[in-house]
Amino acid sequence: MNRTVHLAVYDTYADWETGHTTAHLTQHGFAVKTVGPTTETVTTMGGLRIQPDLALADIRPGDSALLILTGAHLWDTGDDLAPFARKAREFLDAGVPVAAICGATAGLAREGLLDDREHTSAVSFYLDATGYKGGEHYRDADAVTDGDLITAGPTEPVAFAREVFARLGVYEGEKLDAWYRLFHDSDPAAFEILNSGS
Repeated sequence: MNRTVHLAVYDTYADWETGHTTAHLTQHGFAVKTVGPTTETVTTMGGLRIQPDLALADIRPGDSALLILTGAHLWDTGDDLAPFARKAREFLDAGVPVAAICGATAGLAREGLLDDREHTSAVSFYLDATGYKGGEHYRDADAVTDGDLITAGPTEPVAFAREVFARLGVYEGEKLDAWYRLFHDSDPAAFEILNSGS
């Protein structure tokens, strides 16, 4: 299995949405590579400056275990990020998973990638505003996985991470549940389960 995960970064990227995901993937042997529109520095919503490892044009599905699309104001203010949604189509067509959170779900909706897949987002009417045809597949849930596509709303970075970990086999079964209970619910009993040898 490929152990490289590609994390999309662009101006106004919502910093908080992928921290759990990338930190725990890295701790479990995945290499996280940032992908920008180009390799020029981008500035996150929190004002952090990131120098992308790669330009979007240079990534291929065969070189990746997963493409993560983050939320950003730019998803709703024009077509600047549309190439990332097109790249998501390329990944999905090749059978490589894509995980989209927050505004990135609207980008996928505009690209037609949610028309026939179960999905979620911030709220249903946010996606309705894109003019997409997938309303009947919208699920009012923290995060949704449909085959190779994972979606989540902006307030669910922990549920988003859980779905990514399940899809990539980072945690399974009782340990996956314990990870979620620890980081989402602050359940101290989950810590022992998560760190047991079984």
